[in-house]
Amino acid sequence: MAEAVVTRFAPSPTGYLHIGGARTALFNWLFARGRGGTFLLRIEDTDRARSTPEATRAILDGLAWLGLDHDGEVISQFERAERHAEVANQLLAQGKAYKCFATQDDIQAFRDAAKAEGRSTLFRSPWRDADPTTHPDLPFVIRIKAPQDGATVIHDRVQGDVTIRNDQLDDMVLLRSDGTPVYMLAVAVDDHDMGVTHVIRGDDHLNNAARQMMIYDAMGWPLPVYAHIPLIHGPDGKKLSKRHGALGAEEYQKMGYPAAGMRNYLARLGWSHGDDEFFSDAQAQEWFDLSGIGKSPARFDFKKLENICGQHIAASDNAALLHELGAFLTATGQDPLTADKNSLMLAGMSCLKERAKTFPELLEKAAFILNDRPIIPDEKSAAHLDNVSRSILLELTPHLQNARWERDTLEALAMQFAESHDMKFGKLAGPLRAALAGRNATPSVFDMLMVLGRDESIARLQEAGTSGH
Repeated sequence: MAEAVVTRFAPSPTGYLHIGGARTALFNWLFARGRGGTFLLRIEDTDRARSTPEATRAILDGLAWLGLDHDGEVISQFERAERHAEVANQLLAQGKAYKCFATQDDIQAFRDAAKAEGRSTLFRSPWRDADPTTHPDLPFVIRIKAPQDGATVIHDRVQGDVTIRNDQLDDMVLLRSDGTPVYMLAVAVDDHDMGVTHVIRGDDHLNNAARQMMIYDAMGWPLPVYAHIPLIHGPDGKKLSKRHGALGAEEYQKMGYPAAGMRNYLARLGWSHGDDEFFSDAQAQEWFDLSGIGKSPARFDFKKLENICGQHIAASDNAALLHELGAFLTATGQDPLTADKNSLMLAGMSCLKERAKTFPELLEKAAFILNDRPIIPDEKSAAHLDNVSRSILLELTPHLQNARWERDTLEALAMQFAESHDMKFGKLAGPLRAALAGRNATPSVFDMLMVLGRDESIARLQEAGTSGH
């Protein structure tokens, strides 16, 4: 039986959840969830100067918004420092690591001499094979004994086999002179202790794999499967940065993209399953595999993101969509909807969600629900409310008042009314939109009548009809 899959996402809490990090988390989540595995979260907070509780909160909030739930407790790397030091000391006791007393000045002098002589400037410590009885009573670091000949091969599921000559690897420091572990040691020990089977991360960590493998090999631990994914680039082909626009997950939430659309779009950034562009979480979990990840960087495209998000809004369950709309209002500091508005929104959702790509667009289409009487028409729709149009509205209102409030009945009545006045229905639609919503871009007039109901619709038409008189 194949071993259970364990993946992890391990961000540094030095700021928001970067959109590239969000995609890394998504890939790990999809890979684990699709295989009945475990997805773990580790906060790499060893850099005490830059790690903040606020940044950790921003990362957790970003993952929560994206719906990427992790298993078990969040692990703090900093809190495991004793365990990291224990492994370094174990390697020291086994003769696989050594105490190095070289100072920064010694290392610089070595490099200067090597440069002058045209040799490799990779530091070779004179203490590697020194007799412990010759050790001075001075501060020291613990260095691992790197292999000095042959090569290290990273069998990467995305990049293929990557070979690094061992004479290019130095004796990496494991513990600093103050006894604190270095990042490379911490990552390797944590991944092993957490039982991580697959390390899926950005390809900017590819060289780190060779150094982390040294620790695995020295400890006799089985290696995880490595998959280093290309970074995300902007539309111009350069590494995604502030100049391309939003970078943090919470910025996308505030712009009003639905989380399902964001997951779908991020999954397609650098991974593909045939020609499928639009898919559900269940499909993504079933299909996602490391073999589908491309080797070249993906380009972020806002148009494609909007297109996918529009499809997800249209396909969403109405109640779930309303719930997420509420979260969007909270995230952007807007007032929550009242219970009455919520029930009207729910009633109208099927006519609102078609063709809305973001929550602001959805709210724009819902203006007829969210605005209260008196409806003040904007400039464009006010043009439809001249005196003739107002009179027509006043004439139409009693017909509507006495009609059965069903869509087919109302449609037939309006068409008949237009015909009896020798006009096309389009001529009547403009004033109706202005009266009901105060704008031109709205759902269909009949959708609005059905959602608002008889009393509210009639009241709006009467107000619009009489306001100019």
